[in-house]
Amino acid sequence: MSYTGDVSVGGPPDTRDLPGLTVTKLAVGPMDNNAYLLRCTATGELLLIDAANEASRLIELLGGTKLTRIVTTHRHFDHWQALPEVQQATGATGAAHPADARELPVAVTELLNGGVTVTVGDAVLGVIHLRGHTPGSIALCYDGGGALAQAPHLFTGDSLFPGGPGNTAGDAQRFNQLMDDLEERVFGPLPDGTWVYPGHGKDTTLGTERPHLKEWRDRGW
Repeated sequence: MSYTGDVSVGGPPDTRDLPGLTVTKLAVGPMDNNAYLLRCTATGELLLIDAANEASRLIELLGGTKLTRIVTTHRHFDHWQALPEVQQATGATGAAHPADARELPVAVTELLNGGVTVTVGDAVLGVIHLRGHTPGSIALCYDGGGALAQAPHLFTGDSLFPGGPGNTAGDAQRFNQLMDDLEERVFGPLPDGTWVYPGHGKDTTLGTERPHLKEWRDRGW
């Protein structure tokens, strides 16, 4: 069965194979968070994006393979409820943007500023800093070393969803900052074929969302 990204809490994960990388999406916890396990197809090395909840299910997902790194997309508690337990069980390195790292319940030893890269085995993901939902929210972008240049894969945390940007609590300054960053750092440089994996709910593409940017600006959320 082909990948859809439609997962539900308590249900099975959904997995897809990309050039150089396997992506597994799992929904966990009472807030229907998405956790993403990335596996380098060359080395088998694993990276987890957001140890959000249900530590036992996340550890089971590893299948006994060593987890090297856990990237937390932002500081909000629903994205790190399982982080201490998973990190303790695996010895994985904790990684986050410096503006949010101090709010996490574990020591973050790898600080991810915008523009740096994160590796999982031979696979390389670029870090995009998206301010607004939180000061240190990040997205990770994978283009397969150029093989996926017209259809990259973007893990956006809570900064971009189907239908709009992440929640900025009615704060106009934060909303405008997030929209500016999305337009300049995501919609500007990345093509319509970019696949978007959000922190909750279903996936989307930049091509699906791009026609609505003005609508989002006008409505203010």
